[in-house]
Amino acid sequence: MTTLIFNKPMNVLSQFTSEGGHRSLADFIDIKDVYAAGRLDRDSEGLLVLTDDGKLQNRIASPKFKSPKTYWAMVERIPDEDALTALRSGVELKDGMTSPAEVEYMDEPADLWQRDPPVRSRKTVDDYWLKITITEGRNRQVRRMTAAVGHPCLRLIRYSVGDWTLDDLEPGQWREV
Repeated sequence: MTTLIFNKPMNVLSQFTSEGGHRSLADFIDIKDVYAAGRLDRDSEGLLVLTDDGKLQNRIASPKFKSPKTYWAMVERIPDEDALTALRSGVELKDGMTSPAEVEYMDEPADLWQRDPPVRSRKTVDDYWLKITITEGRNRQVRRMTAAVGHPCLRLIRYSVGDWTLDDLEPGQWREV
C-alpha cells in the first residue's frame, strides 16, 4: 500500500491530467497508481492525501466515516458570535444543511508561505483567520459556509486530514506516510 501526503499549491488541479492549461498532480508527483482521497479546488491550497488503497480512499472521502478535515480560512471582516454559532450549528446551503463545524479564531499561521497570486487586500476591509474542522466534504463547503454567514473566504488552506498534517511540507512537496 502506498499513501502520500502532498501540499497542493494554489492553481494546481487535484488530478493527474491537466485541463485548461493548469498544472496537475503529475507536475509534482511521479508515483504511479495513487489517487486523491477527496479533492481540493484549484483555488484552495494545502494537504491532499493520495493512495492506492481504495478502502482508505473511501474512509477519507466518504461523509459516512466522518473523517475530520481542518482548514485555515482567511475571511473578510471579523465574524461575530452569531456567525460563529451558525457555523458551529450547521449552515443551510443550497444542497441542504451542513453538519456542525468546529470553529475558532486563530492568528495567521506562523511561517505561512506566500500565495501566488497574492490575496488581494483592501484598505477598508480587514481579514481574519478561522480554524474550521468539518467531517463532510461537499463541493466548496467551507467557502460556501463562510459566505453564507457573511464572511467570504479569501484564502483556504487544508491543514489536516485525520491525523496527517501539513507540518514541514512546503507547497509542491510530498512525502510517503
